[in-house]
Amino acid sequence: MKKTFEDNDAGFTYILSKKGKDAYEMHNSAYLKKVKKITSDKECAIVLDRWMRFFRQGHIGVDYIAKDTVTGAVVGKSETIKVDTREFEKYLTDKKDPGYEGIWLSEPYKIGIKKTGDHYVGFIIETTAENWKAGEVKAKFNDDGGAYYTRNKTEVKFAKSGLKLEGKNDLQLGNFSLKRTYPVLKNDAETELDLKLLRSSKPFLEKLNATTLILRIPFFEITEKKYIDSVIRVNRATILATPNLIIDLRNNPGGSDESFEEILPFLYTNPIRSVGVDFLSTKLNNQRMLDLSNNTEFDEDSRKQLKKYYEKLEQSLGKFVSLSDQKVEIYKRDSVYTYPQQVGILINEKNGSTTEQFLLAAKQSKKVKLFGVTTYGMLDISHVHTLAFPCGKFELFYGLSRSYRIPGMAIDDIGLQPDYYIDGTIERNGWVKFANEVLNNK
Repeated sequence: MKKTFEDNDAGFTYILSKKGKDAYEMHNSAYLKKVKKITSDKECAIVLDRWMRFFRQGHIGVDYIAKDTVTGAVVGKSETIKVDTREFEKYLTDKKDPGYEGIWLSEPYKIGIKKTGDHYVGFIIETTAENWKAGEVKAKFNDDGGAYYTRNKTEVKFAKSGLKLEGKNDLQLGNFSLKRTYPVLKNDAETELDLKLLRSSKPFLEKLNATTLILRIPFFEITEKKYIDSVIRVNRATILATPNLIIDLRNNPGGSDESFEEILPFLYTNPIRSVGVDFLSTKLNNQRMLDLSNNTEFDEDSRKQLKKYYEKLEQSLGKFVSLSDQKVEIYKRDSVYTYPQQVGILINEKNGSTTEQFLLAAKQSKKVKLFGVTTYGMLDISHVHTLAFPCGKFELFYGLSRSYRIPGMAIDDIGLQPDYYIDGTIERNGWVKFANEVLNNK
């Protein structure tokens, strides 16, 4: 794996030149000691993945892909408690602020959560799961964290950071989500909107007030382009008649540049410069381009273009090759829309890749300001190639291309900073309000 990565990753020589060979040798020596202690395949994948973090945090890694051998059989025993459901409901009705207590739904479980002493106990009220029955303990926790028991009764622990009550009716216990069904409490308008925005799996636009719209885009995957374009097409007249636009990109991890093409005209004020990339030409990397050229999912013209790219790469093995005639592409429009006059984009630490590429373009507009916290930082080394290990248990992924921006404007492991930093004193459900007040001069 080490040799494959060294020979083919587009960022290897760049990072080596920054950190130095001595640091790399020390890193390798430490991990050679660690791998000798490995006792399982999953542990092996974790160690290999951590080895790669010497180079960068994104567009790189090792995944464990072997199928788990865990069956649905019970692997542990569960505690049982006796609770009268009717009495429990009455108990909940009398509480002004039930907090974590309540009746929650997490398919296929209906779970009651009750405080006992200094901790909370989650117990089964109803379920269709074969391994579980009413009264059995499904979770135990306090304010410092706890444990949740999976379908086969395996204990999964979660820390304090994994315990979150979002609004009044959405509870997170580690990786497990629960929805309150009794008593259902009313969230304030800001929390309700925040949950709607961040829980949405599809893009949508709605009116925030008389002068401001909010556009939510959860993903830029190529599969989402048709939905993004549809939302913009349906709401085009409204967007062009409203002074302010907030684009909520929080948690959007990236996807395809094509997905944001229809948004750019609304942001445009002056030519937008997009710095290109070059590709590292190796036999392994070029084979991917050849495979793409033979992929019948692409149209004939695309396959021909990919074949030309492959032939160009093959002529310069071991070198970086530009597949474009221009190192910088300049996006120009003949006109600038009057509205929106101001655009605020909400960003956070989970934005990377294509989302950062969109932000690089958007922030060149005089209309645009970024609100939030620094993004993930995963863009300089891109065009990820995924390669299965010969054993079939792991996958290696690494970058094929290197941006011309580096080292002058590196983003990997640095991220993009907001124009308006939203500090920790502002709760997550207050981000939209903060941006709205800035745009509306309140």
